[in-house]
Amino acid sequence: MGKELFAGTAELARVAGWSALDMGRHDLAQRHFIQALRMAKAGGSMNVGAHVLTNLALQTTLRGFPDDAVDMAQGAYDRARRKAAPRVLAFAKLIEARAHARLGDKRSAAAALTTSERLLERADTAPGDEPAWISYYTPVRLASDAVEIHRDLNLPDATLRWNTRAAPMSARDFTRSVGLRMTVLATTHLQKGDLDRALADGHKAVDILSGVRSARATEYLTGAVQAMAPWRRNPRVADLAHRAQQTIVLSAAG
Repeated sequence: MGKELFAGTAELARVAGWSALDMGRHDLAQRHFIQALRMAKAGGSMNVGAHVLTNLALQTTLRGFPDDAVDMAQGAYDRARRKAAPRVLAFAKLIEARAHARLGDKRSAAAALTTSERLLERADTAPGDEPAWISYYTPVRLASDAVEIHRDLNLPDATLRWNTRAAPMSARDFTRSVGLRMTVLATTHLQKGDLDRALADGHKAVDILSGVRSARATEYLTGAVQAMAPWRRNPRVADLAHRAQQTIVLSAAG
């Protein structure tokens, strides 16, 4: 009973850390994650420990240190590979793929993403004793992250193919995730030189994220607008930039 309590507390600390990360409070997020790792160790939970370390790896990627994130995600996987649930391991490989993509390493990103897919298929076809808190990691969630992975690798055609697989994720149920994906799609269209589609998805992102209070959402929206700098004299780009700025100001005020 004591170990279960430690494991449960660790997962609560992880959730608190992720909430702090989403609001841009990275130092607080890191403190929560480290506390969660300690609790997971005290509870002897390989599943929770691997998941927390994977979250730390994602935070590290988002903060601009993908080299360190690769080591952390690989460490989470290697330490837990014989004891953790396949879905937990699959998520670790997904985050490793995201870090490799930020580094521009196509081969390593593809290998990690393929491993994640295979582990996720195993979890779905032969469900075993896996924690309920990892149920969010589904094939649709994998596809949604794969959109960003392939955008980061400057592979726009592959990005758009993955987006088709991510389409079942609805904005009503996953507002932040879908809004972030729209910003990624906007920059993907720019990679193909398609300003019209970039603007269309940029406006979708603003519409979806207008009610979201999230530092990550602000960063992604800002990044999409900044990517349109070569077209900044275009009135339609100026209109999108104005709408995005209004959304960012409201988010900061909230």
